Amino acid sequence: MPDQWQYLALMAACLLITLPLEFFPGVRVWRAPRRLAAALLPVIAVFVVWDLIGIAREHWDFNPRYVTGLQLGPLPIEELVFFVAIPICTVLTWEAVGSILRLVGGARGRDQAPDRAEEQEGVR
Repeated sequence: MPDQWQYLALMAACLLITLPLEFFPGVRVWRAPRRLAAALLPVIAVFVVWDLIGIAREHWDFNPRYVTGLQLGPLPIEELVFFVAIPICTVLTWEAVGSILRLVGGARGRDQAPDRAEEQEGVR
């Protein structure tokens, strides 16, 4: 694979790896586009501004060997894809872990909860 496509391929792989998490019980990241947008837009805005400042002040640049050359303003498309893909992967992972913890916690709570009768006897 040519070097300029590696970064985009990595972002695609991240999305493909986390995509199945959408099917965990209670995970509705893709099925709740407004919530997803509310989670993504502030992150994207902050980091795009951060990058634009960094580029303008010449704190960093992007190696042409590893980018396709497609740009939106001074930002390579790969950077913008990163700002979308990684937060989506993060939200999917967060929601899946929360779903698992709720399932495990709910089962544990039922197994470990004292009977109401036993609980009331201890109070008397």
